[in-house]
Amino acid sequence: MSERRPPLPPFDLPSALVKVQAAEDAWNTRDPHRVALAYTEDSVWRNRDAFLTGRAQIVDFLTAKWARERDYALRKSLWGFRANRMAVRFQYEWRDHADTWHRSYGNELWEFDENGLMRRREASINDVVIAESQRRWFGPRGEDARDGRDTLPLE
Repeated sequence: MSERRPPLPPFDLPSALVKVQAAEDAWNTRDPHRVALAYTEDSVWRNRDAFLTGRAQIVDFLTAKWARERDYALRKSLWGFRANRMAVRFQYEWRDHADTWHRSYGNELWEFDENGLMRRREASINDVVIAESQRRWFGPRGEDARDGRDTLPLE
């Protein structure tokens, strides 16, 4: 039997919100192996200028990412959905090895298979240097703010 990762498509608003929050939670663990399990074995990614295929490449990519992006804290929000596809906005903050803080803004397009595994992810991301005093995210989202709705500020 194939792996299943509920909720499964076709998505409605409640299940789409659950899927977005689950992705945020997984990415905030900064565990590349755990994150990769949400993707099909042959998942295809575009992340900025990187093109990846398969879980092994995803694990390698995320391992290098989180070695560079220290104190990573992410927020995702649902932008829209249809059947087995979603559009998601996100922001994350991180500190480089020179202790400079950054906020990264991005959009993702997701496509899921019938088992709820992501088979395609396309991410466009821009980075902005911020002062430590401008930080918004200090770890995983608290239980009181876990609805996955689009509440991210624009700036």
